[in-house]
Amino acid sequence: MGTKLGVLIPTREQILNDTDDAGSLLRLADAAEDLAFDSVWVGDSTIARPRHEPLTLLSAVAGRTRRVSLGTAVMVVPQRNPLSFAHQIATLDQISEGRVVLGVGFGIGSEPVKAEFEAMGAPFEKRIGRMLESLRLCQALWTGEPVTWDGRWTLNDAVLRPRPAQTGGPPIWGGGSAPGSLRRAGRHFDGWMPTGPAEPHVWAERWQTVCDAATDAGRDSSELTGALYLTATIAPTKAKGEERLMDYLRAYYGPVAERMRANEACYAGPVEGLGEWVQGFVDSGVQHLVIRFAGDHELQMQAMARCRADLNW
Repeated sequence: MGTKLGVLIPTREQILNDTDDAGSLLRLADAAEDLAFDSVWVGDSTIARPRHEPLTLLSAVAGRTRRVSLGTAVMVVPQRNPLSFAHQIATLDQISEGRVVLGVGFGIGSEPVKAEFEAMGAPFEKRIGRMLESLRLCQALWTGEPVTWDGRWTLNDAVLRPRPAQTGGPPIWGGGSAPGSLRRAGRHFDGWMPTGPAEPHVWAERWQTVCDAATDAGRDSSELTGALYLTATIAPTKAKGEERLMDYLRAYYGPVAERMRANEACYAGPVEGLGEWVQGFVDSGVQHLVIRFAGDHELQMQAMARCRADLNW
């Protein structure tokens, strides 16, 4: 099976442009399916980086499309009640007839994110443990069998329906490139989708760490998906592309834009160079590329679709 290609729908960018409209986002999802992209992704935040609510938006996308997978990049799981969250994901998976991929994270340690946790009524401390327990509880609930749970949450013979369309629930992908994130992805998740690095050989080394952790945990590493979330802007020249990319990142991330540029996989320049760059990751083992385009989304999606056809994957 060839490398899969996904696109991030620009929910955050809509708000940055002072546009609340959701129709244009849904039309981009339609375009992604028409252009033979394999997946459509949305991010998650409430007040730290305001945007459209991801599961509601993906439900609308599910009703308009028939083929593309629907992914979260990523859901901040520790902010959510796992019973409600499991119910939402199971329903979305049924609406989409089994097309959900659940990208998960625990939230970075910035002041806006801490304030978001507080506003959501969720403790920021020990959020990694909270995320892991929450996901275990979701998976138990997704069986449709009675669940008794005594932990951060308490359930007594609780039964959740509907079950997800995918037996056992959708695949869960973790992100992050810190050693702990790599080990968690291998031990607990079905895939790994970091936002970097920018060098294919470094991605391959980290992916090997994920696979080794899976093997050490008694899991079959060949069943895991190695993915990469990257940011790209297609422009006539590298210089023009870099200018557009940094304008985009400064609007998106604010004062930490330069640091994010250094740590994330980013491309700026002609489409031919983008093809060569992503091919390096494909050759290093990336199985699913998720691209966040910096502006001009439909035009850049069209260019990337042509590039993919030329690369024959």
